[in-house]
Amino acid sequence: MAKVRIYQLAKELGMENKELMELLDTMGVEYKSHASTLDEETAAAVKEIVAEQKGLEEKKKAEEARAALPKRPPVVTIMGHVDHGKTTLLDYLRHSRIAEREAGGITQHVGAFTVETPQGRIVFIDTPGHEAFTTIRERGARVADIAVIVIAADDGIMPQTKEAIAHAKAAGVPMIFAINKIDLPRADVDKVMQDLMKEGFVPEAYGGDAIVVPISAKTGENVDELLDMILLVAEMEDLRADPEAEPRGVILESKRDKQAGVLVTLLVHEGTFRVGDYLVAGDVWGKIRAMVDPDGKQVKEALPGTAVQVLGFRDLPEAGTTVEWVPDEVAAKHIAEERREERKAREQEEAERRKVKSMADLLRQMQEGQKAEINLILRADTQGSLEAIKGILAKEETEDVKINVLLEAV
Repeated sequence: MAKVRIYQLAKELGMENKELMELLDTMGVEYKSHASTLDEETAAAVKEIVAEQKGLEEKKKAEEARAALPKRPPVVTIMGHVDHGKTTLLDYLRHSRIAEREAGGITQHVGAFTVETPQGRIVFIDTPGHEAFTTIRERGARVADIAVIVIAADDGIMPQTKEAIAHAKAAGVPMIFAINKIDLPRADVDKVMQDLMKEGFVPEAYGGDAIVVPISAKTGENVDELLDMILLVAEMEDLRADPEAEPRGVILESKRDKQAGVLVTLLVHEGTFRVGDYLVAGDVWGKIRAMVDPDGKQVKEALPGTAVQVLGFRDLPEAGTTVEWVPDEVAAKHIAEERREERKAREQEEAERRKVKSMADLLRQMQEGQKAEINLILRADTQGSLEAIKGILAKEETEDVKINVLLEAV
């Protein structure tokens, strides 16, 4: 069995002889001097202990470095079943009349805004609650730190409530349950509490750890308490970010404005984005020409935990895409072009796989018992709507008919 001298092992591990001998003493290993030999098994045990100690030291240093970073505001997504008052709550929080302007009273596009409280700032993401917008709602949960699940006190837990809970669970974000519409005569908070227990969430009032706040988004009753709970959870999560790190964020929504051009809602995760910075999102690049905060004011920089509307992308980046900072235009063009080529190659492969067929081909396929294919071109007003339509079409596929989306654009 191979043996190793103590001083050789100390050199290999980057330790002083004295340090290693002190470790051997704690392990109860007998030796005479630093020139003594250790058997293979003892040497392996020493290496394991040293590696573990170094790992703990590095972890401690990383924790200390993180603790020195400034705190950032929590990013909150409000989710729930359609008509349970999610938009009315957002509406109350930002003192606007968004609920009245939305088509059919249903939120259709992702937005973001900030609420200032005496205890601190909170960033809210407005994610749709209608079943057609599952993709966006998933994204809302992924980019958020906390999910507020709105449940109507007169309706209880519904299918989309369960779906929202599942998305928040999958994203690994803490949840706060807001039982809304307590101002209504039919409101039954206790029943909703019982429903939550059936789903595995025991409210604090019943001795559990699920945070439940009964509110009225219409009158504003207990909304301040809900904000306090959000900030309490954020405090426990200890949310921090380095404003000096290389900037990174995520696109919440992108749309084309007839006058301004491409407008993108960007949520900043790390670092600070500044006017004049070059960005890459997927295979689209741009230079920040202007940034507008949720209050409509032009800003020169966007810190971590900030949502801003950015003007300057050359084309529409896909919602949910990570935004990366790049040093200059050359780098931005190069990265975007490389990714574009990769995407084209994938699309070409897909196109070869499903050639466009005539109606006669479709009829013949169906007569022969084969699966017919329908090729479609989709256009929508925003990326979010496009994803919603694709989601609906996916549900329309049957055993006999396959739907192919050949081209999609905003």
